[in-house]
Amino acid sequence: MINFNGSILSKDTNLLTHNRAFLYGDAVFETVKIVNSKILFLEDHYFRLMSSMRIVRMEIPMNFTMEFLEEQILTLAKAKKIENSARARITVYRNDGGYYLPQNNTISYLITIESLENTPYSIFQKEYIVDLYTDFYVAKQLLSSIKTTNKLLNITASIYASENDLDNCLLLNDSKNVIEALQGNLFMLKGNTLSTPPVSEGCLNGVMRKQILSLARTIENLEVIEEVISPFDLQKADELFITNVIKGIQPITKYRKKEFTIDFSKLIVQKLNNTIEW
Repeated sequence: MINFNGSILSKDTNLLTHNRAFLYGDAVFETVKIVNSKILFLEDHYFRLMSSMRIVRMEIPMNFTMEFLEEQILTLAKAKKIENSARARITVYRNDGGYYLPQNNTISYLITIESLENTPYSIFQKEYIVDLYTDFYVAKQLLSSIKTTNKLLNITASIYASENDLDNCLLLNDSKNVIEALQGNLFMLKGNTLSTPPVSEGCLNGVMRKQILSLARTIENLEVIEEVISPFDLQKADELFITNVIKGIQPITKYRKKEFTIDFSKLIVQKLNNTIEW
């Protein structure tokens, strides 16, 4: 089942005809995690979605309130009986009309959902190997910081990772600086300093990134900064980890010949779980 403009439909419903999201990638989206009928970090997701719609000049309907979107997402979760633990995606796309230049800026939305294990965030203590992806680069621009349906770079990089027995790839911007992983933001611990690339470098303005920055700033004697990270900096790090709302925190154990600890990742995921009612 899916939620299409407030109607629960079969997942086999054909929505591709004249669909601008399909034809031009003219869409933005949010992926959220549901725990015990509650959307985690709902306010952050909502305001990021509204910001994304404004950036791409979509018309925001008057009824598109945070409460409305919460109700639409949870209605689908309850219809599928997975409201205790699920991941949902809401895709907002411009309605049919025109070619590159749309005839109007009104929108439709589509919500899809699937079940998750109902467990707190945890660290999977297994080898997790990454390398750089250098075939294509992310532009340092505002569009790179929002979640759009144009993800060909992430797709080709995922194929590269699979072909080379990697668990993930780190993406570079057009200044050849490291900005993020394929499915999340990147954090680097070196000594008593935790750093992550600023959004101005072209990385996603991640919801979990915001949570980790806030939690890390409560840790005594830890300096938390947003700064440019070069490929050379990775070799000098004590710890690297990736963040997103679904996974939480994924420690990187190896980058090329350098191996990393995961002690800080364990600490911060514990602090994260303490902020959530599981």
